[in-house]
Amino acid sequence: MRSVALDQPVKAPVFRGISIGRRLKNAFATTLFFTSFLIAMVPLVWLLWVVVKRGWYAVTRAGWWTHSLRGVLPEQFAGGVYHAIYGTVVQATVAAILAVPLGLMVGVYLAEYGPDRLTRLTTFMVDVLAGVPSIVAALFIFSLWIATLGFEQSAFAVSLALVLLMLPIVVRATEEMLKLVPDELREASYALGIPKWKTIVRIVIPTALPGIISGVFLSIARIIGETAPVLVLVGYSRSINYDIFNGNMASLPLLIYTELDNPEHAGYLRVWGAALTLIVVVAAVNLVAGGIRVFASRPR
Repeated sequence: MRSVALDQPVKAPVFRGISIGRRLKNAFATTLFFTSFLIAMVPLVWLLWVVVKRGWYAVTRAGWWTHSLRGVLPEQFAGGVYHAIYGTVVQATVAAILAVPLGLMVGVYLAEYGPDRLTRLTTFMVDVLAGVPSIVAALFIFSLWIATLGFEQSAFAVSLALVLLMLPIVVRATEEMLKLVPDELREASYALGIPKWKTIVRIVIPTALPGIISGVFLSIARIIGETAPVLVLVGYSRSINYDIFNGNMASLPLLIYTELDNPEHAGYLRVWGAALTLIVVVAAVNLVAGGIRVFASRPR
């Protein structure tokens, strides 16, 4: 029997393949996740198919995108949803103008100046606000802006309610994207004697800008389809209204809700056409977000 020297290194066994058990587990997990993905896609594809099938005739009709329903009788399938598209875009734009700067500043504070007692309190309040239903936000704005301060129902009141729904998404997106910025960039800037505020503005925020933009546009896409604020805070108008502080203003969700009470076939066509239009608008917002994100990510 040959002896082995004690000082001779022992070679570890070499596994030339993966065991059968691990292969079976990997195949099972892959099959499980792929099947779950297909099951999750079924209702989405079915929903899109139904909306496109029932709303395609309306959205391809002449005047659908360029006319309002002014002077159109309930039984007539004429006019279009230009006034509702305008109201949806205006209300979401005003909400974004108010929510994005505020959410950006709060996110910067939470990511760059915490943690302390105030940041913990702010984080708690943002989490609470993120779980508030849209109807609660609408009722809060109604009680404060209309019942207490005495202002009229208007599109601007709707935008205020949408700000409450949009704000936590912007704050969270900004905070998480800023936390992903490497600390080496901040330390290098501080080593050069650059103040903290200028480091945040000139280095940290531009680095995290693509992710912040994605979060902003996701929040816009989330509030575009909200129905409760428009039901509580503004009335429906069949014509376009350019004044966001006075008078009724239509939007796509409000048009859908209103036309549901129309027993005529024209109302049925308008409901599904407006639903498909809303999907197209949300998809357009996401495409714009993707384009801006790609442009902001390009090296300069």
